[in-house]
Amino acid sequence: MNALEINNLQKTYRNGTRALKGVDLKVQQGDFFALLGSNGAGKSTTIGIVAGLINKTAGQVNIFGFDYDTQQAQAKSCIGLVPQEFNFNQFERVVEILVNQGGYYGIPRKLAYQRAETCLKQLELWDKRHVMAGELSGGMKRRLMIARALVHQPRLLILDEPTAGVDIEIRRSMWDFLSRINQQGTTIILTTHYLEEAESLCKNIAIIDHGCTIEHTSMKKLLSQLNTETFILYLQTPLRDEPCLHKGGLAKFNIHMLDENTLEISLDEKTQINTLFNLLTEQDITVLSMRNKTNRLEQLFMRLVDKNRNNLELIETLQQTSQADTLA
Repeated sequence: MNALEINNLQKTYRNGTRALKGVDLKVQQGDFFALLGSNGAGKSTTIGIVAGLINKTAGQVNIFGFDYDTQQAQAKSCIGLVPQEFNFNQFERVVEILVNQGGYYGIPRKLAYQRAETCLKQLELWDKRHVMAGELSGGMKRRLMIARALVHQPRLLILDEPTAGVDIEIRRSMWDFLSRINQQGTTIILTTHYLEEAESLCKNIAIIDHGCTIEHTSMKKLLSQLNTETFILYLQTPLRDEPCLHKGGLAKFNIHMLDENTLEISLDEKTQINTLFNLLTEQDITVLSMRNKTNRLEQLFMRLVDKNRNNLELIETLQQTSQADTLA
């Protein structure tokens, strides 16, 4: 059984805007799934429909086998949602936010308090349980949102930009926590603009653009499409002789000298990085450190989105030409 199945999901608002034109998704039970797309692509609308916050125009949504049209209460009970914006009462104590949330799901107050304690301890907020929510730092508020979404023990956790605006240390601790609960069986859907976050955490991925699904595959398979990677090499000592980069075996590599301490090189998947390093050593060039010039997933994301938009422009041009011919 899949945790989530979406077929031909469509949404047209009253002003005529078609936010979704046909989104298809399948998220396996236990998956850590990335849902990516540019601003306005349709991610938040899709999540809003799944969470029951927005009414769909057409299409089907099933959550753990529950049909959203006929079994909405059962479907919604399976979901925990962490939205982008803080939407809790800023003048309510932290622990009460979780206890009251449990009440919405019919959890007795005593049990809700026990679960609140567990969630707050897991997210390192227990010592803030009696603090007014508005007094928390931005990172703590983000963690409070996750704790609130987990208090009724949902089978599917949906995270909409959960680490936006938090520092690197908090982001990493949240990554570790989310990975742990996923390993314990919670299915997670993540939307994020930090593409390295999706690459590090997620097993499968879908990309939405202009209200349609343009890619739906495993992260491993998607990244395998990238045949070349560009690296920046930082040298131990300044390089005075650029021609040495084009001698011997180094001549087959496409090496650019950015400055006397920095090189840029593109390698295909068949190239052995050790071979390059050995050839550089033969020229008395020592690499101190290296990094990817761009995130791999970012390169693929931009390639797929650009291809889709070029196709849409071509279709629009053909339609306009056909209409003009008809009028003529």
